[in-house]
Amino acid sequence: MSATELPARHDEPQAGHGEPPAGHAELMDGVYRWQRHIYDLTRKYYLLGRDRLISGLDAPVGGTVLELGCGTGRNIVLAARRYPGARFYGLDISAEMLETANAAIAREGLSGRVTLARGDATDFDPKALFSVESFDRIFVSYSLSMIPGWEKTVSAALAALSPGGSLHVVDFGQQEALPRWFRTLLRGWLRKFHVEPRQSLRTVLESESERIGAGLRFRTLYRGYAWLAVVGPRK
Repeated sequence: MSATELPARHDEPQAGHGEPPAGHAELMDGVYRWQRHIYDLTRKYYLLGRDRLISGLDAPVGGTVLELGCGTGRNIVLAARRYPGARFYGLDISAEMLETANAAIAREGLSGRVTLARGDATDFDPKALFSVESFDRIFVSYSLSMIPGWEKTVSAALAALSPGGSLHVVDFGQQEALPRWFRTLLRGWLRKFHVEPRQSLRTVLESESERIGAGLRFRTLYRGYAWLAVVGPRK
């Protein structure tokens, strides 16, 4: 496919290689069947660093960008607006979330540049899902903390990058510089939604970066509330 060609637009989320594990897919659909309607309104207060991630994508004109765990489509809509010359793809395991995301994308008039698919972020085939071999940018926003076997998502994302591409991650940190009472309350709240901050995120990203010969930029935001990382070509 040339840099200017677009894949056929699919009105419904597509399934493909690596069908979503039934148990986790059903769990996420159950969690978000009703929450998806108020998700963006409530999450904007504590999913910090998402807009900083989007501003750092620097998606090239004619490039391809994939979001793993695209949820309601909030991030992919903002990114598509910011980078009008790029094509966007979103993957999520929840059919409920994808229904909301597709509606948001259509409402914004972005259906011609954004394609969504239902799939497992730990095991996906870009060609089968999107008719795309690889991506210039892949980003994961507050999803690794919800994905069982999240380390496989990091490996799968890096394997799906085009040469010179980059992986961008923002997620909960360990709140290391915040009061203990705050950490306790936050962790208890997150567990209600099957969210677990990944203590070994930096270690895994360092190991994977070394394995593929890439560089890693890792930042701590808001006294450890969030971590922001980019795996890409060494500077």
